[in-house]
Amino acid sequence: MKLSELASLTGAHVDGNSAQLAEAVEITGAAGLDDAGPGNITFLANPRYTPKVNTTQASAIYLSEDAPIDREIPILRAREPYLAYTRALRLFHPEPEFVPFIHESAVIDSSADVAENVWIGANSVIGPATKINEGVKIHPNVTIYEDVVIGKNSTIHAGAVIRERSQIGERVVIHNNVVVGCDGFGYAKDEQRSWLKIPQTGRVVVEDDVEIGAGTTIDRASVGESRIGRGTKIDNLVQIGHSCTVGEDTLLCAQVGLAGSSHIGDRVILAGQAGVAGHNTIGDDVVLTAKSATSHDVPAGKVISGIPAFDNRDWLRSTAAFRRLGEMQRKIRELEKKLEGLMGEGDRSS
Repeated sequence: MKLSELASLTGAHVDGNSAQLAEAVEITGAAGLDDAGPGNITFLANPRYTPKVNTTQASAIYLSEDAPIDREIPILRAREPYLAYTRALRLFHPEPEFVPFIHESAVIDSSADVAENVWIGANSVIGPATKINEGVKIHPNVTIYEDVVIGKNSTIHAGAVIRERSQIGERVVIHNNVVVGCDGFGYAKDEQRSWLKIPQTGRVVVEDDVEIGAGTTIDRASVGESRIGRGTKIDNLVQIGHSCTVGEDTLLCAQVGLAGSSHIGDRVILAGQAGVAGHNTIGDDVVLTAKSATSHDVPAGKVISGIPAFDNRDWLRSTAAFRRLGEMQRKIRELEKKLEGLMGEGDRSS
């Protein structure tokens, strides 16, 4: 692919100083600065990696509109180099062509409504009264319980379990060993102080264009529903409790935990191992940094850190002070000794 064509397809443009170089360049793939070779285009988004531009073997590079460069190499300028590079990767690694297929070992209940152009792998089980829409791909060893709906062009990877009454939107990707719609963790203590299980009669709704990472679990509600909003991306090993709602275009990173009835807004980022206590509301555009936890509501737009989490800037100042506690303790002891000496001298003079 000519560099000019690649620029047009990825929202970039050829740098004016690279126009002559670009005419002779043929791009056949995309790779990072360290891995790129002849025929590859690479990118620079983080200035800390600028020295690697001088050593990369790539044939061309995406740079931001104002990024300087000392090396003679064809340049595609983009407002967001990483985004342009991602589009290039998608061009060079398209999804394989969909060919309908149902393996002979798949078990499909007679009451299930399965479209003709689906792909169902070996040993998968499709339960009663389910609806599988066209373009759906179900990999081997998937179990789908009764009354489940799976929207068009969604992909369910091997080992996943979709429990009863769950609704999966269109173009959803569910990775290996995900469980959607398992029982919520709900119990009431009886007169003998034993735990009595609360029936989990609700459902899980996953809206369009959601991606759910491997090993994640999403509990269904005791009544009503747990809901994952459109475009949200969930990493591996995330736990979402019963009756939770997650807004649109939110990121839940690895090992995030949401207790029951948590309400997460739109475009929120919960970084790795972050936790939210039950019945709390996290506003739109909030960022909860890695290993942080909150037991209270968080207003929209806040960046918070720590356990319990508070404003990130205050947290940074606090952690900086924490690292100096040993030194501060030593200085306080020295001051106490000096003060005792001064008080002793005062007593003798009196």
